[in-house]
Amino acid sequence: MTTHPQRSLWNWLISLLAIGFGLLTLREGGAVLFVDGAARQAAGHYVPFVLWFNFLAGFAYIVAGVGLWMRRRWAAWLAIVITVATALVFLAFGVHVALGGAWERRTVVAMTLRTLVWAGIAAIAWRRSAANAPVAREH
Repeated sequence: MTTHPQRSLWNWLISLLAIGFGLLTLREGGAVLFVDGAARQAAGHYVPFVLWFNFLAGFAYIVAGVGLWMRRRWAAWLAIVITVATALVFLAFGVHVALGGAWERRTVVAMTLRTLVWAGIAAIAWRRSAANAPVAREH
């Protein structure tokens, strides 16, 4: 008989958070990118490279969430990559603003939220995967 370890509450929460965040990102970003309507009007002076990054990252969010749900170690690494990439795009956005590019305050709020959420997911995922790592034996 095979027993399956019970999923922890943290694993459940970060998995669903990542997947939900990904689905919302795809919906909102897709509405601005592909539908000439209210969402694009409301976006104002959006920064295209930030919007495209966030939209494409939505797919990675879902993959990471599924990997976290399945308790795959690579998912913790993917969460770290998402965090670092988001922070780098946020930095590039800062350069864009410093050079006088048009921008919206909501981009600052959204990128701050994305960076903090993924830093939290990555930290929890890393701790959980490190806790489940096999102990190396000394010879």
